[in-house]
Amino acid sequence: MRLRVLLSLLSATLIVLVVPPLLSDEDPAGTGTNIPGLRFMVPNTPGGGYDITARTAARAAEDAGLTGGIEVFNLPGAGGTVGLSSLVADHGNGRIAMSMGLGVVGAVHTNHTTSTLADTTPIARLTQEPDIVVVPADSPYQSFEDLLADWQANPGSLPVGGGSSPGGPDHLAPMLMAEAAGIDPRSVNYISYDGGGELLASVLGGQVAFGVSGVGEYLDQIEAGELRVLAVTSGERVEGLDAPTLTEAGVDVTFTNWRGIVAPPGLTDAERERLTNLVTELHDSPEWQEALEVNGWTDAFLTGDEFGDFLAAEDERVDGILRELGL
Repeated sequence: MRLRVLLSLLSATLIVLVVPPLLSDEDPAGTGTNIPGLRFMVPNTPGGGYDITARTAARAAEDAGLTGGIEVFNLPGAGGTVGLSSLVADHGNGRIAMSMGLGVVGAVHTNHTTSTLADTTPIARLTQEPDIVVVPADSPYQSFEDLLADWQANPGSLPVGGGSSPGGPDHLAPMLMAEAAGIDPRSVNYISYDGGGELLASVLGGQVAFGVSGVGEYLDQIEAGELRVLAVTSGERVEGLDAPTLTEAGVDVTFTNWRGIVAPPGLTDAERERLTNLVTELHDSPEWQEALEVNGWTDAFLTGDEFGDFLAAEDERVDGILRELGL
């Protein structure tokens, strides 16, 4: 009797050892998207565009059942280049990705960093959106024309705040606005904040005359009546916002920001493919499509080498704009 029990236990053990699991630990859902221990780095402070994008993407991926337990963490500094340097140093780590965008492209130029986006593994461009010109509800400026008149008369007396370092979208947009309005960009009193969260406090507190930021970052404050939108940088008006385009307000400028995801260098083909599969399935999910609508983001999906070519072109474009503006 005892021998039969021992033989039965041994037989069961051999079955467990010999028969492979139907699904690997790497992909328990069998979708090719699950990455246990995946972390999303945000290279600026909480509340900014990169932060909102990363947390929204993580939540949508989990709600869609694509992967689980994504950790989103912030590593701010120097317009995103502190995070970029950390990512590049994490060579070969297929379980980390960084939320980024046009701001990091510009910060690489203005901060003269040794690590660049060319050192990363491009995964995907996700969204694009226009910037907005905002003032607090108690601002004396009721229209962009009112603001522009004072700005043209004495540019240095009207500090403008942006949630990106020089070279980023919130810096480039007002500089292009100034140039189009006949203001020397070098005379603009631009104050840089590390993300939209810090900028919001400054705008509401009256530390700047106006702020420039992405549409999706301040929708809640706009709807609550805490902020007033004076203009949008898109070619057409933004649905749901009672604000003209810059062109309608007499300044011939259109400008669009974008955001995406990059990973460390040195990934295997399988690691890169798994990250690309994850963002592709995320893009196609109802959860992400709803997030685009809620945040006022335009779908700008682009993956792999095409995204890499786009990054290289944006690098050249930003360099040219900074040189043209004397910045």
